[in-house]
Amino acid sequence: MDQTLLVTASPHIRDTSTTRGLMGNVLIALVPCVVASGLIFGYGALVTVAVTTLACVAFEYLYTLLMKKPNPVGDLSACVTGVILALNVPAGMPLWICVVGAFVAIVVVKQLFGGIGYNFANPALVGRIVLFLSFTARMTAYVYPDMAVDALATATPLKLMADGGAEAAASMSMLDVFLGIHGGMLGETCILAILLGLAYLVFTRTISLTIPASIAVTMFVCSFLASGSWQEALLQVMSGGLLFGAVFMATDYVTSPFTTRGKLFYGIFIGLITFAIRYFGSMSEGMSFAILLGNLMTPWFNAWGRQTALGYKKPKKQKAAKAAKGGEG
Repeated sequence: MDQTLLVTASPHIRDTSTTRGLMGNVLIALVPCVVASGLIFGYGALVTVAVTTLACVAFEYLYTLLMKKPNPVGDLSACVTGVILALNVPAGMPLWICVVGAFVAIVVVKQLFGGIGYNFANPALVGRIVLFLSFTARMTAYVYPDMAVDALATATPLKLMADGGAEAAASMSMLDVFLGIHGGMLGETCILAILLGLAYLVFTRTISLTIPASIAVTMFVCSFLASGSWQEALLQVMSGGLLFGAVFMATDYVTSPFTTRGKLFYGIFIGLITFAIRYFGSMSEGMSFAILLGNLMTPWFNAWGRQTALGYKKPKKQKAAKAAKGGEG
């Protein structure tokens, strides 16, 4: 009987879960963020989500068609990439730029490396970084909601804190920041929507709480130690793309560790790098670059997690080697 050994990339699903089912859960969890972006920034945000998602699906379909590979569009992974990428751009972003980001995410980062399971980093994450580096002025041209208070109408919360520190943090409304009534990327402003998505993902066991919690706690503790203000530390967690990235991007199955200890190390690492960039770098935001570094170090976090879990010890010398050494003596 012909027996074939199949070697596949992670993640290795060992139960009844399917890629389509997992991606479907992520799409459902993203719905509150999409709805919130439409309510806060207007119908243009929904158009951006639709166009970017369709572009990702089209690029995946066309690439696999040209390369005569199986069509993976039905697994919904391209849809997830499109929605996440769209929620990582500001309102009013020209749609052709979103299509460029979709091409980078699907063709360059995902398909050229072999498709789902083989990408070295989260496709939407790299797409955002490429757009930020290539179209910086557009990616930082935030459109502010009409209902935003005066304190938040001139800059994002992170920018205000970078310029004014604890005094600026004290002048902000926690409720406005929590509800997303301020400038920023489409999906990162409304903390309530992100937490609803997180609750759904944890409830359905699509992700574990380890990575998002370790990132948020690390950022809070480091910010509190640096500023001495719990309010500023809490705002650092709620501002920028930290929570959105921690929930929807850092938890990507392919590019995040699979051991509990590995996830903990991974989350702490991302939190520390984000804190370092925000406090010591020239950018007020740093979550995307921190997650990318974490993605690249995931194999090491996996190895370290396994070693600490099993109690790694140096291998003992073989008896034959000891006998030979004794004979030589």
